[in-house]
Amino acid sequence: MNIGDKIPAILGKDQDGNEIKAEDFRGKKLVLYAYPKDNTGGCTAEACSLRDHRAELSAKGYEIIGVSKDSAASHKKFIEKQELNFNLIADTDTSLLQALGAWGEKKFMGKICVGTLRTTFLVNEEGIITHIFTPKDIKTKQHAEQILEVI
Repeated sequence: MNIGDKIPAILGKDQDGNEIKAEDFRGKKLVLYAYPKDNTGGCTAEACSLRDHRAELSAKGYEIIGVSKDSAASHKKFIEKQELNFNLIADTDTSLLQALGAWGEKKFMGKICVGTLRTTFLVNEEGIITHIFTPKDIKTKQHAEQILEVI
């Protein structure tokens, strides 16, 4: 997806099995971030950065939602362990990640593999992407600060 594109109508199911739709965020801004795996170093740092700055993001009108190919059960444990204050979409079939363009070839531990490309989309009140942080842009420990600088 590119700046100016509309996010998919159905985003998927969260850690509790609730269907999350783009229309749920109509009239709100959204930080939609794709990350590779629950309970791993960079992904935990990124999630905790967003958790710790949620009040600042909310004050600017933003909701937060994460997406990875992990299961709902994995997300539930990750949320509890890290005390996350936002929902995570369990995209086990990678359909949302693929639609977003956040699934593809990447280098991991010196090898080329296919997986989640760490990407963050800032979305306006109409569901339109206004900014994209690509894998090379994202500093996991400071990601919320990066977002706050842009908004």
